[in-house]
Amino acid sequence: MKRTNTFAVRPLSETGEQLLRDLLDASAALWNEANYERLMRYNGEDGFEDNVWDADTGRLEGKYKGVLGASTAQQVIRKNSEAWRGFFENKNAYHDESDRSVTEHPEPPGFWGNKDDGRKLHTVIRNTSYTVDWGERSRLEILVGSELKDRYDRTGRLRLEIAGSPDWPDYDKQGRLDLWYDETDSTFRTSQPVTVSDDARATPLASEKAALDIGANKLVACTTTTGKQYLYNGCKLFQRFRGTTTEIARLQSKLEEDQYSSERIRRLYRKRTRRRDHAQEALCRDLIERLYDDGVETVYIGGLTDVLETHWSVETNAKTHNFWAFKQFTERLTCTAEEYGISLEVRSEAWTSQECPQCGGTDRTTRHQDTLTCPCGFEGHADLTASKTFLKRHTSKAVRPMARPVRFEWNDHRWSESPCSHENPKEQRTDPSTVHRDRNVASGESQAV
Repeated sequence: MKRTNTFAVRPLSETGEQLLRDLLDASAALWNEANYERLMRYNGEDGFEDNVWDADTGRLEGKYKGVLGASTAQQVIRKNSEAWRGFFENKNAYHDESDRSVTEHPEPPGFWGNKDDGRKLHTVIRNTSYTVDWGERSRLEILVGSELKDRYDRTGRLRLEIAGSPDWPDYDKQGRLDLWYDETDSTFRTSQPVTVSDDARATPLASEKAALDIGANKLVACTTTTGKQYLYNGCKLFQRFRGTTTEIARLQSKLEEDQYSSERIRRLYRKRTRRRDHAQEALCRDLIERLYDDGVETVYIGGLTDVLETHWSVETNAKTHNFWAFKQFTERLTCTAEEYGISLEVRSEAWTSQECPQCGGTDRTTRHQDTLTCPCGFEGHADLTASKTFLKRHTSKAVRPMARPVRFEWNDHRWSESPCSHENPKEQRTDPSTVHRDRNVASGESQAV
């Protein structure tokens, strides 16, 4: 199975750090030149996709291979090609009325900064052009071009010290390495895709089922056939996300007419994304570990189209897909579940948010913030009710009587059980500032969020 090791690295000397910076800066310059040539062809009179691939990337590879090494120059250009292919795929999906996976008009790949304001220090290294040794003094060694070696009077590969321990030290195969400078933390970081043996995968303890309702204010509502329910509250997360977005908009309004961004704005975008991604990763880990302990072997999750059609407002959809990055979250959840041998199945959850579990009606139910009510007399927590209805719809296994739901709040480090965790689930806990009447919904990132 595919996994990723992420870790920080440190050059062993000031000279080594400057060499590394020059390597990353040259990679960014190569990306920008290749991207510019492709963008000019895309914006040309014909505007055909095929024109993009006419760019003379071979000339650029020859220009930069002395600094980067031929293999790294090839990988930077290949990564740019992948970004353009992804753009065209998203563009086709956006214009396909039968495909609801892309909800915002896609934009061509962007540049990695510029020479005047500072480039984004980033490179990609082929799997055969670096080595990682794990141990008491873990280290990473990467290939550099002959021109850099001569400039700094060095021989061999550049050695970097690794900080921390990997999640997957015992892997069968390593993939292309991403290495960049994180200006938020003033740290060099790496991302190493690896292939791990299936023997590392856990085995479910039983054959229980679970269903998830993914929303905007309550991020995840989960019901299991064991009778347990979990509710993860995202109101505080969204408040911080929206606050950062407001500050970004304020700074953007002060830019010069011909200026599109600034280093401070880019830093805020990165900080906003990292906060969200950290919360996502922690939620996936916390939830899947709990489901594993409950003996769950299958989790049902709604498709993106169902979420778009059944959520009650454009603003709420924007929260779900921009702030929470629905597609990215489900991919991360699938990856985490695989470690525990839990399978995720995409099923239709259409109308589960409106269906009354007592009479089965959908046309007379009313949702107000967290509460779903029906003229037949039913009243309950909307998201938890939806996840329970979703579960019953797709499993033949009996669902046991529900215990009081366990509620979780995010404290910037972990998801912890809230003090009101075992209060009546009918009570309304939604922050009024995040309900659908809010008109200042944060926008998403240009790269995946």
